[in-house]
Amino acid sequence: MTRPIGIYVHHQGAGHWQRACRIATALDRPVTLLGTFNELDTMEARVPLVDLPDDRIVGFDGDDGEAERPEALHYAPLGHPGIRERMARIAAWIAKADPVLVIVDVSVEVALLCRLLSVPTVVLRLAGTRTDPPHLEAFRAATRLIVPYPAALDAADVPEWVSAKSFFSGFLGSSPVTKGAEDGRIVVVFGQGGRGGCIADLADASRAVPDRAWHVLGPVVGLADGTPVPANLHLHGWVEDVDANLSQASFVVGGAGDGVVAAVVAASKRFVCLPEPRPYGEQASKADALASLGAAIVNHGWPNAAAWPELIRQAMALDASRIASLADADSLVRTVAEIERIAREIEDRGRPRT
Repeated sequence: MTRPIGIYVHHQGAGHWQRACRIATALDRPVTLLGTFNELDTMEARVPLVDLPDDRIVGFDGDDGEAERPEALHYAPLGHPGIRERMARIAAWIAKADPVLVIVDVSVEVALLCRLLSVPTVVLRLAGTRTDPPHLEAFRAATRLIVPYPAALDAADVPEWVSAKSFFSGFLGSSPVTKGAEDGRIVVVFGQGGRGGCIADLADASRAVPDRAWHVLGPVVGLADGTPVPANLHLHGWVEDVDANLSQASFVVGGAGDGVVAAVVAASKRFVCLPEPRPYGEQASKADALASLGAAIVNHGWPNAAAWPELIRQAMALDASRIASLADADSLVRTVAEIERIAREIEDRGRPRT
């Protein structure tokens, strides 16, 4: 009998969810997604879900506030019923479903829990400096690591044994799309994982470059403050198809999250990359790698109004083929084949004697 696969989905941003859905629908075996899905459109999944209680404490900023914590863990607040129930539901699903493996995108604690429950893991290794003990122990416990971006964007400080265990999938969030005729517009993209754009900053930027239309996708804060919106600034909010909205852009402005970068790569667009603060320097690392390849103009933080004309001049001078070279039309097919290879190898090996 073909055993199922579980995919644990982190709740920060939409990139983890989009990857999980693409992998789940492409795998030729039963798949269940496990995570906290209350803010996501779960109709996209097309597979069973195990909705988990939220594990975030009030005022969550990634820190559990504990002075004493095992060095193998990142997040283990004491006395939190959500964590207790969350881990119990994962364990209950594993006991009932008997998965051949669990893909973890991402959580050190869930990866180690699965290993303790005698389940092989395939762990997503994200960008940034992840050489701290918790990350290394999750990597050590994993059967395989999937790196969801091209090898050309990987950090230089990755230990050799971690690199040897890694499979570079390429971007899994978007497929290469047909490039439309550019009409000079600037498209600004704010992802789900950040705070969104500031209407005052966007208004200042569009006034500084009045000869171009600015189209903003994603959340924008401060709209209730009464800031006048220039005629060349267009706010679209959340859109169903980001790729289609990038088609006519002369260049794109956005952070360095996996979803945004994948969409820009798929559309082969010049890119002004504004990395947002993230743990382990995830976005800064990816942005700097893009800059070193000549694939993006990078500015750490939102530029002041006076800086925009020069940034646009630099962006228009980019060779769009540099960022296009990072696209891989076969990334999902290759990744699913690798996961299936691992699953078959585990099944062929059989279970240990008890």
